[in-house]
Amino acid sequence: MTLTRYPIKYLFTLLLITVALQLKTYAGGFPLRPGRFLISPSISFFTASKQWDGSGRLISFPNNGKFTAITTTMYMEYGISRRFSFIGSVPYTINNYNNGKVTGFTDMETGIKYYLANIGYQYFFSIQGTAITPLYKNPNLGYGESGAEFKAAFAGGGELFGKTFYINFENGIRQYFGSIGPLQDRYSGTFGLTLDKKLREQVSVSLGGFYTTSKYKTLTPNQIANFYTSTNFSFKQVSLSYGHSFSKQFTLFLSGGQFIAGRNTGEGTSGSLSLIYRIDTR
Repeated sequence: MTLTRYPIKYLFTLLLITVALQLKTYAGGFPLRPGRFLISPSISFFTASKQWDGSGRLISFPNNGKFTAITTTMYMEYGISRRFSFIGSVPYTINNYNNGKVTGFTDMETGIKYYLANIGYQYFFSIQGTAITPLYKNPNLGYGESGAEFKAAFAGGGELFGKTFYINFENGIRQYFGSIGPLQDRYSGTFGLTLDKKLREQVSVSLGGFYTTSKYKTLTPNQIANFYTSTNFSFKQVSLSYGHSFSKQFTLFLSGGQFIAGRNTGEGTSGSLSLIYRIDTR
């Protein structure tokens, strides 16, 4: 069933965002040792029953509508050398709005990360180039356009009140190529703290968001029918995560998030479960 009702032009953009912000729980801006293969499957749940309009007013969906989505993502990263690593991710989503369901793969991302510099091998600066490739024909699953992203990151850690802390800040500029071709600014910041001396338990808080713009400043009826032509929106999300390391190779993350402000987008609540497995091949 094709989802062409009014709220969907706001909601599906949030699915891209939810997947993107999940990636902060992986290696982030920290370097990956040469020969290390990081694999991370994750599953997230998203729900929304309200939306922000173009003026930032929060209103309910028409006819008490409710949107839910379950998204699974497979992320991987491989350390090529001390400065270079390869990254890739593939998401699959199941979206439902008032019994109208759409399922399928969305946008695959592949790229190269380069570590520019460090401060005392404690703080690290990196840049990343990513290619976006659509894996679908159904226009209800995305813009259906290839794209590219340039991202800069800063990460590091130290001691605070006898605890080990870490920080990770990222900002990416993404451009889709084609007739729709929106320009996006994706940003996030994370502060994490370990809870024990063996560094097995950790908690973190994050703030992230999107700002998207394009030449389409108003929505025609055809653009309303195709949610991804809602190319002028913004939002902010705050999230809290808990991580437990069972070993040096295996870590589990639980996260919960809330969208706290937006424009032309939905107000959503999300939760996710992520597993991280590290394999040393050298």
